[in-house]
Amino acid sequence: MDVTFGGETPPGQPAGRQRSMRVGYSFSMTAFVCLLRGVNVGGNKMLKMDSLKKLFSSLGLEDVSTYLQSGNIVFRSDVTDRAVLVRKIEEAIRKATALDVRIILRTATEMKKVIAANPLDPAERNPKALLVAFLNGDLGKGAKELLSGLKIASEELHFGNRELYLYFPEGIAGSKLSNALTEKKVGVTVTARNWNTVNALLTMAEEVEG
Repeated sequence: MDVTFGGETPPGQPAGRQRSMRVGYSFSMTAFVCLLRGVNVGGNKMLKMDSLKKLFSSLGLEDVSTYLQSGNIVFRSDVTDRAVLVRKIEEAIRKATALDVRIILRTATEMKKVIAANPLDPAERNPKALLVAFLNGDLGKGAKELLSGLKIASEELHFGNRELYLYFPEGIAGSKLSNALTEKKVGVTVTARNWNTVNALLTMAEEVEG
């Protein structure tokens, strides 16, 4: 599970807009938050954020900016087919780094809804222990039962649309619930960010969306 900790939002650098008439593209630009799974964690899949920023820009993505060192990138794109965009980014990372990195995309509008739907009051909890786990698909009944069964009394777990809302007041290192948030165990790609990071990424996405 990936967890990022809060910090200041680095400024984005506006780029000249490029438009395409290809199928699957439009003249409107959408702001996306891109969450990379499992990079720069425990010495694994080490990627430099400045290199990723250049790579994303080389793909024709605009207003690219990064946040922290754990694989958070904000950009704008005129691609309307999200599956095409995901495949394009994952293949580019693989070719450039020889690493197989899965990504999850959310638009600025979707991130705003994620925050609004949080059933766990951040004012009453440590924001570093309050996490949102983003999923690239729906959880099956078996996965939900597995996660619910692993939760201990002090932990909190709520199932959202394509997100999980979690609270780990005793930390995540020894948590069976946090350790089960893997594709192998739940059947979908999962990557988590703490509450401070989620809000910072929304702010960045809204800024580039204009």
